[in-house]
Amino acid sequence: MSWFRRGVSLESVGVSGRRGFGSGASTGTTSKALQHSVVWAAIRLRADLLSLMPVDVFRPSATAGINVPAPTPPVLVEPCEIADGHPMSIGEWIYSGQTALDTHGNNFGVITALDAFGLPRRIELVETELVTARVRGRRILEYRINGEKHESRLIWHERQFTKAGLPIGLSPIAFSALQLAGGLSAQQFAVDWFQNGTVPGAILRNKEILVDPEDAQIIEDRMQATLYNGGNLVVGKDWEYQAVAAKASETQFIEQMTFSDLAMTRYYGVPADLVDVHVDSATINYANITQRNLQLLVMNLGAAKKRRDDALTRLTPGTRFVRLNSNAMLAMDPKSQADLFKTRIDSRTLTPDQARAIVDELPLAEADYAQFDRLWPTKRPSRAENPGGE
Repeated sequence: MSWFRRGVSLESVGVSGRRGFGSGASTGTTSKALQHSVVWAAIRLRADLLSLMPVDVFRPSATAGINVPAPTPPVLVEPCEIADGHPMSIGEWIYSGQTALDTHGNNFGVITALDAFGLPRRIELVETELVTARVRGRRILEYRINGEKHESRLIWHERQFTKAGLPIGLSPIAFSALQLAGGLSAQQFAVDWFQNGTVPGAILRNKEILVDPEDAQIIEDRMQATLYNGGNLVVGKDWEYQAVAAKASETQFIEQMTFSDLAMTRYYGVPADLVDVHVDSATINYANITQRNLQLLVMNLGAAKKRRDDALTRLTPGTRFVRLNSNAMLAMDPKSQADLFKTRIDSRTLTPDQARAIVDELPLAEADYAQFDRLWPTKRPSRAENPGGE
């Protein structure tokens, strides 16, 4: 009996990850899907970038009229341990959770400790394949992990790719099954071809007599032993040896793999060029690296980042909120960065010491200012230029 009412099961939306893609070379689970290089690359890129963003905590300040930094709760520093004395960093925790979200559409964890505010202090992430849920209407009534029932208040659940009326996220792998099947089948066909498993590697034919099956097997064994050992093959006038060669126009597995690669980048919202998928059509030009990174962070990762921000905010007390610092990912070339610093310093929106802190340099000391004055003396107005001066 399904844990879901209305005929909806976790497997049907890809939560369990055990739903096959079909039969033969096209069958697979989540681990099978990850054998598709583009799927692996897209998931890795998204999870890598989000896990590299520093976790900043703020609180609104009515007196200052701005959001000011606030202390970071321990759960957003070391959310859990993988063994005694081996804590998991928040970066690794975010990476693991994003991988689950991008493969299954859901990320689950067990809350094993609470802080003084009654908020989660430790969250042990669990394999999504082990989780089932019981749903009534639009609410989840209970969670089970590996068959064991858990209280809903002690379960950490993040979702993405949601659908109205369904309290769990949808799995990209489940909905891209047809594209994955084509790509995986093409890969398997290529392996079978080059291993001579799809068609014979060669044909040895006697043009004069009909060879019975027993003699044919003996001749085949002798020929293979000779060829594989690098020996010479000697045949008479009545034997003909013909190697079977593949034609790309006949197999078309390369075209199928390319088509599947492009389709998977659309499912995961990752630009094809960033996962080394060849695109024959339009070429996008960017003035600098910053513009390229900005396009990726806004158009491709903006929504995923906002969802993680909102989820992590649930781990902070009161009016505090969490922002993954995407600005840290906007790497600029040195010249562009220097131009930006100069513009902001000249417009009085950034001090020299703040700019130096961004590039991990100490504030300027008095000796530094004295050297600047010696190298570039400050011009002082003369009496003629300032008649009212003393």
